Amino acid sequence: MEDKQTAADFVPVYFNRDISWVDFNGRVLEEGLRKDLPLFERFRFLCIVISNFDEFFMVRVAAIKRAQQAGLAPMLLLASAEDKGPSPTEQLKTISRKAHAMYNRLYACIMEEIFPGLAQNGLELVRPDSYTIPQMDYLEAFFIREIYPVLTPLRVEEDKPLPFFESRCINAAFLLAPEDTSSEEPERVVMVQIPSSLSRIVWLPAEGDKLRWALLDDILLTWGGYLFPGYNVLESMLFKVNRDADFSVDERRDEDFLEAMEEVIEGREKSAPVNMIYSPGSGRLRDELAKRFVLKNDDLYEVEGPFNPGGLSELAGVAGFDALHEKSWKIHTAPGFTDEVSIWDRLSQGDVMLHFPYQSFDPVVRFFQEAAADPQVISIKTALYRTGGGTGLSQAVSPIVRSLEQAALNGKHVTALVELKARFDEERNISWANRLEKAGVIVVYGLSQLKVHAKVTMVLRREHERVRRYVHLSTGNYNDKTAKLYEDICLFTCREEIAYDAGLLFNMITGYSQRQTMRHLVIAPYSLKPKFRELVEREMMRSAHQYSGKIMIKCNSITDNDTIDALYRASRAGVKILICVRGVCALVPGVPGLSENIKVISVIDYYLEHSRIYYFANGGAEELYLSSADLMHRNLERRVEIMFPVEDEKMRAELLDILNAYFQDNCQTRVLDSAGAWEHLKPPSGEKPFRVQKDMLSRAARDSDTHGPVKQDFTVRRA
Repeated sequence: MEDKQTAADFVPVYFNRDISWVDFNGRVLEEGLRKDLPLFERFRFLCIVISNFDEFFMVRVAAIKRAQQAGLAPMLLLASAEDKGPSPTEQLKTISRKAHAMYNRLYACIMEEIFPGLAQNGLELVRPDSYTIPQMDYLEAFFIREIYPVLTPLRVEEDKPLPFFESRCINAAFLLAPEDTSSEEPERVVMVQIPSSLSRIVWLPAEGDKLRWALLDDILLTWGGYLFPGYNVLESMLFKVNRDADFSVDERRDEDFLEAMEEVIEGREKSAPVNMIYSPGSGRLRDELAKRFVLKNDDLYEVEGPFNPGGLSELAGVAGFDALHEKSWKIHTAPGFTDEVSIWDRLSQGDVMLHFPYQSFDPVVRFFQEAAADPQVISIKTALYRTGGGTGLSQAVSPIVRSLEQAALNGKHVTALVELKARFDEERNISWANRLEKAGVIVVYGLSQLKVHAKVTMVLRREHERVRRYVHLSTGNYNDKTAKLYEDICLFTCREEIAYDAGLLFNMITGYSQRQTMRHLVIAPYSLKPKFRELVEREMMRSAHQYSGKIMIKCNSITDNDTIDALYRASRAGVKILICVRGVCALVPGVPGLSENIKVISVIDYYLEHSRIYYFANGGAEELYLSSADLMHRNLERRVEIMFPVEDEKMRAELLDILNAYFQDNCQTRVLDSAGAWEHLKPPSGEKPFRVQKDMLSRAARDSDTHGPVKQDFTVRRA
């Protein structure tokens, strides 16, 4: 029951979303610092942290900097209705302080624990101060033969712009002076980009029972002087910059939207630098570049160790070092999917729910492949966000894109809604959208002002003189690669009521249509936010009538103020609220009189938690929803998203069991307090350890037919 405080006493408070994100990356870093994990598992987490930070600086920090320059405060900087929270300048200071501390801890771990540990186990990095004479002879010859011809030195001139370098690429800077000491020629600065076509790892000739390798970055600094005959190298250093990538396409350009997106991609790579990562060794070069890039001290990050360590993933693939890896987790086949039974016969038996990556993504790929080949299938409609694959003809093409291509070539009516605004995947999406169009697929390039983030496909099949519709809905992308790394849940169904709503959705996003009332699918930006708040308010009413109100949420981020306020009101009304959030959480739990009935946890483990599950007790008539949407303003009001119910009773019980399991984890869970600190749970004395991802793996094994494991890849995961 709501307490005696009036509405005027209701003062919501929020954590800053960007500081919350930095703290999330800190939780990932903690996994990399754990000495009880195998070395390559730790290294993988550390690589994720660096990749995450690059994207964070390119998007969020860039946005805050522009707000600072414009004298504005970004949204979601509020600490409470009374306290306006940190200014952009204060926020940038806090981010810089936290990020510098994390970089220092991370690189200390790489250089003092990870690489020495690999060396002790027979995989040794040799740095320039340890090169033997034979190694120096070998590497010098290797540089002249394999590296020197590829490099392009670019001079820096005082009265001209700096040479252009892409975000995240690794570069070397050299300070040069003429060999002729009597020359009055001034000192020069030259830059050299390390081409991505060159391997960062250079294997040294075998000596004894150890495998030794050198870093391409070190080799370039050591022998880069060959590029500058007639000059001496006075100082040198490595650097990379992250550029502002928070660009929006001009959505008024409907007729040349593709061209507008290509301009965004080009503009992003020529935008202003946001920060610079550099190696020690030259204060003069650092200061010169900082001045030319217009960066302040807080924007400069000195690191002793390899930039972009995810580019060293070749190390993890070297045979004979299995003990340094966590044993690959088996991906199990989903029950009932066999070569003898068509996908349509399987789905006609009832709804199917799959939990990735514990269960194989193969049935989803097969759904598209059989639809492409089956002569009874007459139409395929799909909304795609990220599908994986490459951008060139020589690159691997997503099997789903290939199936849509084949379906069109087979004469089927295929419609693909391609979201060109999927950040950092725009170029790839443009590439395969062009392929689809050439094959005869009707390609729709998203919606003006809205990003289509929904994951939905509908296959229309002629059966017994009628057309039956098969629908696939998912919390995650149609990407066969990330489906082996990201935890997601999908639903197959041929229920007519769901299919009818799916048909309305496709009509809305590909043509002109008034908003249609849907009875089962809930769509953002129109109805998802009001529906969610309605469900929260219903729990408040149930609680007010002596029912035990309960809400459980699993999502990636929760930052929408209106939604948070609704949950605060529910907490004040006595509703018990459990939230499992992977990343950003602006909601403050455990505040007396505001949120003491709210508990927030976060699970960081082997797989990236990605599914969105929403549960409402509803006085015993429990309702469970899966969704593509997080509880963020952008998802709820600026994207096309779906939330869909799980209606099969047995399946709903299974999903509720999965959701409950997350709040039982006492190994990989951290609990958020009202001060913003995260406490890492450990099993109390006498209590059995429970690790939710291992439990999910056991469930998949129990339910699976007996098949071999699906091969895993060492991939840096975007968290």
